[in-house]
Parts: sequence; C-alpha cells; structure tokens
Amino acid sequence: MTETSNQLISPTTIEFSNASASLSVAEAVVKMLEDVGVRQAFGVSGGAMASLWAALSNSQQLQVLHCRHEGGAAFAATEAHFASNRPVVVFTTTGPGITNALTGLLAARGEGAKVILVSASTSAPKRGRWGIQETSKYTVPSAGIFTPGVLFNDAIAIESAEQLPQISRRLAQGMAQPGGFVAHLNIPADIQSSSLDTPLPRLDLSYPWTTPSEETVSKSAQLLSEGSFAIWVGFGARGAEAEIRQLAEKTGAAVMCSPRGKGIFPEDHPQFVGVTGLGGHSSVMKYMQEQPPLRTLVLGTRLGEPTSFWSDAMVPSKGFVHVDIDPEVPGVAYSFAETFPIQSDVGVFLRALLKRDVASAQNPSTVLPHPQPETVDSGSQSPVRPEALMDAIQQVVVDRSDAVVLAESGNSFTWATHLLRFSKPRYRVSTGVGSMGHTVTGVVGAAPARNGKAVAITGDGAMLMNNEVSTAAKYQIPAVWIVLNDARYNMCDQGMAALGMQNVADAGIPQADFGAIARGMGADGIRVENESDLQAALEKAMVSSVPFVVDILIESTRAAPSQGRNQSLRSQEETISNSSDNQKSFPLV
Repeated sequence: MTETSNQLISPTTIEFSNASASLSVAEAVVKMLEDVGVRQAFGVSGGAMASLWAALSNSQQLQVLHCRHEGGAAFAATEAHFASNRPVVVFTTTGPGITNALTGLLAARGEGAKVILVSASTSAPKRGRWGIQETSKYTVPSAGIFTPGVLFNDAIAIESAEQLPQISRRLAQGMAQPGGFVAHLNIPADIQSSSLDTPLPRLDLSYPWTTPSEETVSKSAQLLSEGSFAIWVGFGARGAEAEIRQLAEKTGAAVMCSPRGKGIFPEDHPQFVGVTGLGGHSSVMKYMQEQPPLRTLVLGTRLGEPTSFWSDAMVPSKGFVHVDIDPEVPGVAYSFAETFPIQSDVGVFLRALLKRDVASAQNPSTVLPHPQPETVDSGSQSPVRPEALMDAIQQVVVDRSDAVVLAESGNSFTWATHLLRFSKPRYRVSTGVGSMGHTVTGVVGAAPARNGKAVAITGDGAMLMNNEVSTAAKYQIPAVWIVLNDARYNMCDQGMAALGMQNVADAGIPQADFGAIARGMGADGIRVENESDLQAALEKAMVSSVPFVVDILIESTRAAPSQGRNQSLRSQEETISNSSDNQKSFPLV
C-alpha cells in the first residue's frame, strides 16, 4: 500500500500488562485496544454488541463517539487516524451494522489508515435459525469480511477466550508496522461476556523500519546525478517534509505533488511546479514539455489515475527512481517505463541520500513554471462563483487558521485542489475509493482527534447522503461544513452535458437549506447567497464554539477545473474507440 502512514517515528514498543482473570472477553479486548494506542472509537450500538459497547464506554482511556451511521463512523475513524497518527476503532452490531461500515473500511484500507473494526456476530447455538440481524455463514458472505483479503489486512473470529493471547500478538504486530493496517475482530454475543482465565501476554514488540542498502542509495545518487531530475511527492512522503525540502534546495530540482500530497512541499516555494492529476495545474505539463527532466524521483505515491491520468507525458526519457514502503507499487502505473524501485520509508531513504553527493538537477539560472493564482474580482454576485468561495476560504480558513481542510469527492475536490494553496500538509482528499460522504463524516473524526478545527468542503449531494452533524452537536465537536449548494450532483450534471445527454438523465436535487437543518440538529448554520457575505460567514464559522454549517448557493454553470481528466479520457479513447464497449465515465469527459 502506498501513500500510507509513513511518519518518521521510532520503532514502536508495545507492552501488554497482565489482564486479571476477572476480566470478560469484551473487557480484555478493550484492554488490548488501549495497549496498541487506541484512544478513540466511533460506531453505532446494537443489542448483539451490548457487552462490547459497555466495555468501550467504561474505558478510562477511550473517547467513545456514538454516531448516526456505521459508514459515517468508519470515515470518521479514518480521518481521526490521519489527524492523530493513532489506530482508531470502529464498533458495530451484527448484520447491517457490519455491512453499513464496509465502504468506510474500504476507504481506510485504500487511504492507508490504521483502523480496527470490532463487531458482533450471532452466538453459535442461534445460527441458522433466522434470528434478527443474524450474522453467520447462512446470512453473510464470510470471504473478505471475516477473512483477510482486499478489505482487511487481518480478520479474526473470536470463538473462545483462549484465543486472546495470540490475537493480542497479531493485533500488536499489525499496528506496529509502518503503513496502514485495517483489522476486524468479530465476537459472538455470548463470547463477549465470557470470562478470560488466561492473562494476556506482556509483549515488547519493535518493528524495524525498512531501510535501503548502501548499494541502493549509491545507485540512486548516481542515477539522479546523470542529468536533471524532478521530485514527485505523494501522500506517503508526509513526515519527510524537511528532507524533501533540503534535497530540493540542495539540487534545484523541480517539485510536483499528487492531490493528496498538497502542502508536504510548500506550494508557495519557487521550485514548486504544481499539483498533478485531478484538479491539478497546467504548469506541471508546461514544465514536462519545456524543461523535461531526465528522471523523476517518486516519493510515496502509486502514480494512479487521480495522480497521473497515466499520461505518457509524465514519463521522463530515463524513467523513475521510485521509493515506496510497499514493494509492489513501483512500476505498477507505468509498467513500460524504466523504473529503479526502492522499498523504504521515504524519510529514511532521503536522509541516506542526503549524505551522498547528488549533482544539481537544474541550471541555477533556470526559471521554473509555477501555478499562477487566479485573480478573482471582488463583487456581490449571486449565486456565488466557486472561484470566489475558494478565494475566501484561502483567506479565512487556510491563511488565518491551522484547521485541517478536507475536500469531498466531486467538484468540491477539483475546485479545492486546484485553487487552494498550502504550505504545510493539512489538506485531505480521498483519491482511491473517493466515496461521497467521506469528508462530511470524516471531519467529525479529524476535529476531536487533533483537538482543533476541521473544515469540510463538500457538495449538497454528499451532505444529504451521509453527514454526522447530529453527532458533532452531541459531542460539541468543532467541525465546520462549507456546502457548495447548487441543487444537483453537479459533476454528473456537467459530465452529462459534455456528453450531449443533459436532457436524458436528471441529476437535480431539491434545494435544501443546510443552515436551517444544522440548527434543527443542535448545531449552528448560516446561508450565503451573495459573494459580499462570504468572508463574514466564514469568520463566524471559524470562531464558533459549536459545529457550524455554511450553506453557499453556488453558481452551477461554472465548469470545474478537471481539464486533466478530460485529457485522460481522450488519450484512452484511441483504445476504447475500437472496442464494442464505448462507455465513458464522466468526469473523464
């Protein structure tokens, strides 16, 4: 897994204190979770997991947040991990409790989070008898949900208290390793309340960082010294900000980043040439065409479609030096390109590389292209132009606060990625699963995990789909939602129009008053219809002591900046046009 949690921390040491024989299985599981560093749990209750819910709630170390939907709980847990760099728990009951959480857990796996699902299942004597929300092999597919695979790194059905010592070791090993790890502990209702007679082991586990050999580092330095090179920064490089900047300034290398890598290298730095992929900048392509590097040093990114569009124009003549913690990542996106693969934590590799002589990547007099801020004329237009909204968000939220900013899938993603500028890594988007509802619920996990403001930039479709405003109101979480309200799924609407199908499919939504809805749930909210009111509304939201929704009536005809993805489709059409399957996926158009 790439672009994962590779912060430069020392190897983790985990010690488990002996559990008293009086502990129930549920209480012992909670003790295990505490010992691996869990401090937050998000979920929804149910009768079959009553003992687990009680044990979680009785913990002196865990903050337990009872959410409105299991999918929202899983997204919140994912973002809580990235805000705190700790493993986070999702808890669910049987049946729909588990299945509702699966999309959020798939996102956790794809994003590289450390998340542990603790769920209930039907007790053995009652299985196959059609109990309420029965969870067994008769009602729920086992493969992939209760077994390791694409969804879970590890999945364990606990059928006996005697399993816990071995399970504690497996869980600790998974949480100690670098990168993401998503686990599932499933416990039948009757086992939760059974007694643990065997004490949990005392473990001292250290997970060594994967470090490159001296030969590998020397070879890398040699390859990068053969001519100009660029640095392509992904989400997996976070935690190595200082080393990336040092290497760039030492060599003069141009730096670009994936959408998830925004802010790891300051976007106002003269060597920053732009964001690649969805919502990215034309200055990147200008650089690749007019000042093409001989090689590109890739740090912690899969180079998948949202980052590269698989464009041949992004492949230097001598290919890539590709660093990732996952050995399967280098060479996957561009199998035809020459690639020197390096399995390593990005920071560990860069510190070793900086000890070597690496020739200058650019002529000192070379002027690199740079993303040009778009000038937005101030005015009192109504509805609000998305460009004007992003300009106000830049001034009030980005420049004048330290809030984490999360952008939802859809046009919110492209507007925010293209127009906002960050000097530090505090921007979050999902480019893998890219589920609607990730950000509007993820913000409820990010804010308490960092004990500060978190801001979601989202569309009205996602806000109606799966928000946790009520949860934020209950726990007084300092979350802010900025809703681009255009009464439609606008990425779909604009895509269908580009295909000439605007009168065929209806992407409209009855316009909702999200400020009023927020107030009805115990939060605060305001509606903005005119650009002249933007700054005051955002300022009010950012100083609010309660959750706050800013409902912005947006001009729906402004085309979102997804040009790069349009080009991606055109480049693929040469193959698609000769196929019987001519299906297109907007927003590829």
